[in-house]
Amino acid sequence: MPALIVSCLALAFVLWLLGQPYLTERRRRRICAQAFPAAWREILKHRVPYVRALPVDLQLQLKKHIQIFIAEKTFIGCDGLKITDEMRVTIAAQACLLILNRARGYYPKLREILVYPGSFVVEREHIDGIGVAHHGRSVLSGESWERGQVVLSWHDTLQGAAIPDDGQNVVIHEFAHQLDQETGAANGAPVLPRRDQYARWSQVLGAEFRQLQSARSQQRETLFSDYGASDPAEFFAVISEVFFEQPRRMADAHPALYHELSVLYALDPLSW
Repeated sequence: MPALIVSCLALAFVLWLLGQPYLTERRRRRICAQAFPAAWREILKHRVPYVRALPVDLQLQLKKHIQIFIAEKTFIGCDGLKITDEMRVTIAAQACLLILNRARGYYPKLREILVYPGSFVVEREHIDGIGVAHHGRSVLSGESWERGQVVLSWHDTLQGAAIPDDGQNVVIHEFAHQLDQETGAANGAPVLPRRDQYARWSQVLGAEFRQLQSARSQQRETLFSDYGASDPAEFFAVISEVFFEQPRRMADAHPALYHELSVLYALDPLSW
């Protein structure tokens, strides 16, 4: 009898797992069937001017994504910050730009967005080349964690949204890290549409990353922030900011890189 009970429980669990995608899809269809709130449209209009540049079909798709994202993710205020719909919609709109036309879901590993009023301090520890541990404090405007959280400064989020063409956007940066972390630690290689695309991705991004490192060592100005030269993960996040906010400059100066990101995101911002 105990064995039969265990078997039944195991079967029930398997059936539950199999039914989850169907239930999730049904719930999302129900959310999408609801009208986009008028108050949220006003928030987009005043806080996220980038949205107005999108073609109508992408604007409609983005609004549906925003509704699902806000329904599924938990927003948590830190340091006394009270979360409002303005914060939810402003953050969700920028995060969902990265998943337009993509079929891999709504950042499946992400559970929570932690929002601070401004920059926040993070304690760091690293081991140097001889094995000595060093402790330090970093002041950040955003961070993405593998365990399912994104941390953002509300001040920097607003600033990034307000200026849509300066190539700097903390939300795009941190959510690019989330895409990169879907299969584990961020390494600059997010999930691509097809297996045969990884070789060219590695070739193009590797060459561009080395060029940025060389430019930084020679103190030459480039289109990309020097922070992108830190490691491949930061490089991917930095070029994602520029892809969405300065597509013409990227396409002119780095056409191969622009092409790779256009394939990844299934978008062509040059056409907007």
